[in-house]
Amino acid sequence: MTDFLSFDVTSGIATLTMNRPERLNAFTDEMLRGLVAALDECESRDDVHVVILTGAGRAFSSGGDIGGMGAEADRRPHVTKTHIWNEIQAFPKRAARFEKPLIAAVNGPAIGGGMDLALACDIRIAGASARFAETYAKIGLLPGGGGAFFLPRLVGKARALELLWTADFLDAATALEIGLVNHVFPDDELMAETIKLATRIAAMPPLSIRLIKRTVNQSLETDLATALDLVSSHIAVARAGEDHVEAIEAFRAKREGKYVGY
Repeated sequence: MTDFLSFDVTSGIATLTMNRPERLNAFTDEMLRGLVAALDECESRDDVHVVILTGAGRAFSSGGDIGGMGAEADRRPHVTKTHIWNEIQAFPKRAARFEKPLIAAVNGPAIGGGMDLALACDIRIAGASARFAETYAKIGLLPGGGGAFFLPRLVGKARALELLWTADFLDAATALEIGLVNHVFPDDELMAETIKLATRIAAMPPLSIRLIKRTVNQSLETDLATALDLVSSHIAVARAGEDHVEAIEAFRAKREGKYVGY
């Protein structure tokens, strides 16, 4: 896949670890392509129910490597546009089509494009040392990895604009307060707690989990009548599957369900 990304699957949970710690996991095009390929594989594997994205070392990701920016770079508009569309935006576009739960375990700084990677996930869980910042304005650019789309949907337009305009850093406690992250844990407990939540989700009927995610995403982009129409169809599909019957029987017997995925 790539030397800059490790991929492990244990007990239904895939952990994708950005592995460039000496550069605070600043991403390369190769790493981003690896992330997309990993999501493709996770989508196709029945033994993967939940995916965790994290970083090696003391950072989640410091974003794009600015070594390739500046006056020496090819700044022709069509070249920039093509690179952003094909490389920088490949992960958020793939994550938007990924139907299994995707959790960011933010183990340190998530800056610029690194914050965008976390925002593209469904849930963010932070270690106490995590820090977040959309720093694009400081280098005369814009959030190309989806920050301007995701951030206002999480924290509201006014707060998102302030963060984007000022490039201010948020600590983990503030991120929790404004709804940017779901939980904050001590750094040495972050992965254990993230896996604990992922394990709870992975134990649920897989089709139900996927259709719930699809329903929420569809509901954010449509009107009430359409959303209710869509969810009634999703319920009809889920109810016809074997896992619905198994879930009812497991509930009545006060035991864990054994699910086949449909």
